[in-house]
Amino acid sequence: MTVLDNRALNRATLARQLLLERADLPVVDAVAHLCGLQAQEPQEPFIGLWSRLTAFDPAVLSDLLTRRSVVRTHLMRRTVHLVTADDVLAWRARHDAMLRQRVLGVYRDELKGVDLEELASDARDLMSDGEPRTAAEIVRALAGRWPGPGPRPLGEMVVAGLVPMAQAPPRGLWRTKGGVRNVALSSWLGRPVDPPASDGADPVGQALVRRYLAAYGPAATADLRAWSGLAGLPGAVAAVRDELVRFRDERGRELLDLPDAPRPDPDTPAPVRFLPAFDNAILGYQDRGRIIDDAHRGLSVAGERAVLVDGRVAATWTVTEDVVTVEPLRALSRADRAAVADQGREVATFLSDGDSDRVRVAASPR
Repeated sequence: MTVLDNRALNRATLARQLLLERADLPVVDAVAHLCGLQAQEPQEPFIGLWSRLTAFDPAVLSDLLTRRSVVRTHLMRRTVHLVTADDVLAWRARHDAMLRQRVLGVYRDELKGVDLEELASDARDLMSDGEPRTAAEIVRALAGRWPGPGPRPLGEMVVAGLVPMAQAPPRGLWRTKGGVRNVALSSWLGRPVDPPASDGADPVGQALVRRYLAAYGPAATADLRAWSGLAGLPGAVAAVRDELVRFRDERGRELLDLPDAPRPDPDTPAPVRFLPAFDNAILGYQDRGRIIDDAHRGLSVAGERAVLVDGRVAATWTVTEDVVTVEPLRALSRADRAAVADQGREVATFLSDGDSDRVRVAASPR
């Protein structure tokens, strides 16, 4: 079985994630290809798409949100993701059990004795009018019958676990501040969530395996589990295994992939890319060694924005008063510093609507 080293996996990841070269794709198609973008920080998906697409116009993504072609919702790993309407309707039921269990994992004691099916029924009745509500408003409406759990456990279980919700605009629009107002997904999109297959098959799980590999492969089943939050999808993987090709990584793990997916030459040059906070190019794996050093792994879950140099996380970046500041994590060559500065100026121009191209690259650590 062919062994793919970290550099080979890195170039494959960059190609699948549209980071090896910017793609000329419609925004909605890019969101679909990436299986959504993690989006608990509302402005970050705009940076993620700018880094991946040619001539990205943030107004297009805002328009897709207001037209309900893409939605913000709790999905993979119980985190807020920006996904297409078609995908969330197809995928949401497959994530139901995981979403409930993850809320219970935090609030098991507070929710002990609560009949979740009855709570879900009451919450669906409340949300059936299609009106967006804050979590606090939902809790106030339900607390008379469900006083036991307390506001936060009750709100999180309803909003993230029991009733498929969308976060209504203006939340998530470009350069717009807005609190979270939840609206029932079926009301917002005018279509019900697809029900689970009645015959015990798992066509949605199989589709998730293929879609994940198209955007993240080659990957191990542990990587698929880490990205989705689902329990590895073993039945779905087994059902599609004959369609896939197999490799091993340097640790000896079996990696699965689509046979015709791009696996570029490991020596393919990789441009500097600025990633947003919580980008799935880093978070979408259990073993993130293909793109970030173990010493810096914690940055990816701490909300630090990352800079890729030669395909790997080499710096973090922030913006203050329209100035992009880059903090290297390792020594950068003169050429790398120049390339980082060039891309930093482009990021500054994008984020300031052309008012600033100022960038500062700090000294490399000794």
